[in-house]
Amino acid sequence: MRSITTNSQEWQRLCARQVTRRRRIEEAVRTIVDDVHARGDDALLSYTRRFDKVRLGARQLRVTEAEVSGAFQHLDPKFALQLKTAIQNVHTFYSRPRLKPVRMVDGDGVVLSEKFDPLERVGVYIPGGTASLVSTVYMTVVPAKRAGVKRIILATPPRKDGSVDPHILAVASLLEVDEVYRMGGAQAIAAMAFGTKTIPKVDKIVGPGNAYVAEAKRQVYGFVDVDTIAGPSEIAVIANHTANPQFVVADLLGESEHAGGMAFLITPSKALANVCRKQVPGGYCVMVKNLKEAVVVANQLAPEHLEIMVREPRKLARQITAAGAIFLGPYSPVTVGDYVAGPSHVLPTGGSARAFSGLGIDDFIRRTHLISYTKKALERLREPLERIAAIEGLPRHYDAVKARLS
Repeated sequence: MRSITTNSQEWQRLCARQVTRRRRIEEAVRTIVDDVHARGDDALLSYTRRFDKVRLGARQLRVTEAEVSGAFQHLDPKFALQLKTAIQNVHTFYSRPRLKPVRMVDGDGVVLSEKFDPLERVGVYIPGGTASLVSTVYMTVVPAKRAGVKRIILATPPRKDGSVDPHILAVASLLEVDEVYRMGGAQAIAAMAFGTKTIPKVDKIVGPGNAYVAEAKRQVYGFVDVDTIAGPSEIAVIANHTANPQFVVADLLGESEHAGGMAFLITPSKALANVCRKQVPGGYCVMVKNLKEAVVVANQLAPEHLEIMVREPRKLARQITAAGAIFLGPYSPVTVGDYVAGPSHVLPTGGSARAFSGLGIDDFIRRTHLISYTKKALERLREPLERIAAIEGLPRHYDAVKARLS
């Protein structure tokens, strides 16, 4: 871990890390996305052979119900029970009442209201590769289920023998995911965004992935909605002399375990900084004068995960305005948020926590406005309607009003 100052160009680059895009990846992904859009299953299967080294036919893309239900045979029964505990925690967190629609009525016959409807179809992407992110299945599917999404489609890359990790299938079974497909990478994102003969088109895609998956989500946004354009996982720790140094070191190392993971220590304690510099091989240490300055630095960074290890962590947390999730006190490591606490661990990365929030029920619900006027109410607004339409150079807009009032 090396020191960095907040007035350096490198710090400015780190704070703007989300805007960095690699042209090589962007162009490669565009080719894949366009190809899947044009050729559907044929392109999807071709890229599966090329990148996953697995030869499949179109009928083999969908994981059979027998494979899903049979996944439990490969699991330790104790682990299945532990999974249910973690899943129940997520269900409990998202069991709050649904949003209440607004309804406004005035005395002249104007009724303004809104209604909420769950999305019809959602695609969940679960990375494979060196580690299968089992926890991401329930951290994405449960909020969608609680929102009332009617059909959930899960995509995850096949293993070398063409199978899918049984842990992922077991969780999908527990959550009654509607369909599971063995497909990964940018090609899976494109297939769900546009639909193919075999893969249904979805309304929204959620879930993390590598740089190619993230870029694919960026490119299909607009054809479908997406959660966030996720970058590498990251942690920032605000800690002072009251913190246990080994807790801080363990947490910085833990999040750095992810591929490309980033770790930041923000501290006024020289002793703590020295310990972390020696024991944490990567990441950055930002020395601050006091905890007030630490809050400013953390808000500039807008980290995915922020741990606060000081005597009164809640006092500092109230001043944090840009973080994906905040972990308070010495016994709240990011690990509990990743696996069992309840709130979804799908969080904004790369500084996007300044504008985006963690995945929740609201992300799977669309809002529709309802507007109702009587003739009397419309008459009352005749003049401003005529004036605004004239200013904008759209006279036929007002003609639609005049036809009703003549």
